[in-house]
Amino acid sequence: MTGGAIIQFGTSRFLQAHADLMLSEARASGQSVGPVHVVETTGSPASRRRIEAFKAGRPFPVRIRGLVDGRPVDVERSVSGVVDGLSAREEGARLRALFVEAADFVISNTGDKGFDLPVAPEPSFAGWTTYPELLTALLHARFSAGAPGLTILPCELVERNGDRLRSIVDGLAQGSGLGDEFRAWLAQSCVWANSLVDRIVSAPIEPIGAVAEPYALWAIERGDRLIPPCVHDDIQVVDDLGFIERRKLFLLNLGHTLMAERWRGAGRPEGETVREMIADAGVKAWLESIIVGEVIPAFGDAEADATRYWQTCVDRFGNPFLDHRIADIAQNHAAKIDRRAGGFVRWARQQQPGLALPQLFSVFPELASIA
Repeated sequence: MTGGAIIQFGTSRFLQAHADLMLSEARASGQSVGPVHVVETTGSPASRRRIEAFKAGRPFPVRIRGLVDGRPVDVERSVSGVVDGLSAREEGARLRALFVEAADFVISNTGDKGFDLPVAPEPSFAGWTTYPELLTALLHARFSAGAPGLTILPCELVERNGDRLRSIVDGLAQGSGLGDEFRAWLAQSCVWANSLVDRIVSAPIEPIGAVAEPYALWAIERGDRLIPPCVHDDIQVVDDLGFIERRKLFLLNLGHTLMAERWRGAGRPEGETVREMIADAGVKAWLESIIVGEVIPAFGDAEADATRYWQTCVDRFGNPFLDHRIADIAQNHAAKIDRRAGGFVRWARQQQPGLALPQLFSVFPELASIA
């Protein structure tokens, strides 16, 4: 870890209550964690308002509300170390200088479509319209100045997000004729980390700050040259990010989809929340009979880890401070059944051919034909 600057692309309340809070707590523990400079790239009024607040460099609140081991938690934490806010469009020269001269890490969360490109991308300071184009221009400026590579930690919910972003930037470099030496520098001098993030951040605190659940995870895939920006209990450097993804998808997300299926078929209240549904003893017993009886055993040697994670899921479902409507979870239900329940069946039968899943198939009989 070093004390170089951390450039954060994205102003979201998620990053405020996730990465920014973890970095702040690590800094408070005595670690050498660099200052965070938050950059907005969209020009939206909401992003601009947050940037103006970040410019003041003052601590901001994150309120943690939920259950831990079945007991309510409601505490407020102060996040420090975010020292500046920049508009990429209006303060491009200052961003370029900071990126080239001072940065050690890049963190981003630019939305579900943050890696999308226009039809004719232009990775230049004059022509960029998307985050990957801007990042390519900034990296090329750093390379041209003879500066060393840096560590790039995307937090977008994109599968193997580091590999994906590296491929996009390399393609932009190739298509724009930025040279083979630059492309080699991208691959050999920069570290592109795959990561998975997880925390429900339920509400903003204006002008900056957020309300979040106690559970938080920032899982980063181990690499030869990877050095995380800090050490924190909620940051896990893992050999197999796929296991973390499966655990979330087949326990937390599948649990949600099972509840949505029961809600749809049982004539339950239209505005029912996850908290209200899991408080029904019959629903909880039914859900746990499937997850504990059929899903967790498929994890094999990792069954104990899956069991511990499931207990955090139960706490998250029962969060007394969060109104998570089942109707919202039930949107795009068929696609979620295929990805979550169908995905589990396909994966589980690769691990254990012939695995019997009678309770899951009683809920989703259409999945019984999966080999």
